[in-house]
Amino acid sequence: MPLLGPAAMLLAFDVEPAFVAEHDHWHSHEHLPERLSIPGFLRGTRWTAVRGGPRFLVLYEVASLGTLTSAAYLERLNQPSPWTQQMMNHYRGMSRGLCTVVASEGLGLGSQVLVVRFGRAPGAEDAVDAWLRQAVLTALPGQPGLGSAHLLRGAAPPPMTNEQRIRGADADVDGALLLSAYDERALVRAEAAIVGPAGLVQAGATQVRSAVYTMHYTLSAAEMSGPV
Repeated sequence: MPLLGPAAMLLAFDVEPAFVAEHDHWHSHEHLPERLSIPGFLRGTRWTAVRGGPRFLVLYEVASLGTLTSAAYLERLNQPSPWTQQMMNHYRGMSRGLCTVVASEGLGLGSQVLVVRFGRAPGAEDAVDAWLRQAVLTALPGQPGLGSAHLLRGAAPPPMTNEQRIRGADADVDGALLLSAYDERALVRAEAAIVGPAGLVQAGATQVRSAVYTMHYTLSAAEMSGPV
């Protein structure tokens, strides 16, 4: 299983264009190290959109769903650093999902990722996941150009914190599929099959939307020598 834990937090957001360069510096050298110093945070990866949006996608892999509501994590959210407070003012359209990893197949993590976000029609939750398991997670990893595939399901709404109050209430996440690759053309072909008329919608998904991202920066807890 290429994801490092049984739970994950998926964030998608835009940043005011004038502050993107500062955001990238802050996120790489303060924010990710701070998060990865919290017990249970295993790896954080930032992606940037090459097609679709929002501009940024961040995936945190964690040791358990409880990590995302732990006292240590909530303390950081409620006591953001001065730089974090400044940057939160420039965030736009944040969605943040506290998710269980329903399935994670394949090996490695390609430099590009197709992200498909979706809802589930009432009563179709299991049917949507079953279709994705069969048509994507079993069938696609290992094909030319493609790597691993991961299915996430939103498990809890993100609690309101001081960080969230600064940027505005976060939208939550119902379901998300991440399919990594080393060839964008393979992702385009996979995307057509997944979001096309015989794909997720027919299986019972709603509000299907997709985007392609490229890896921007990643940090693991194993690289951290101690608290920031």
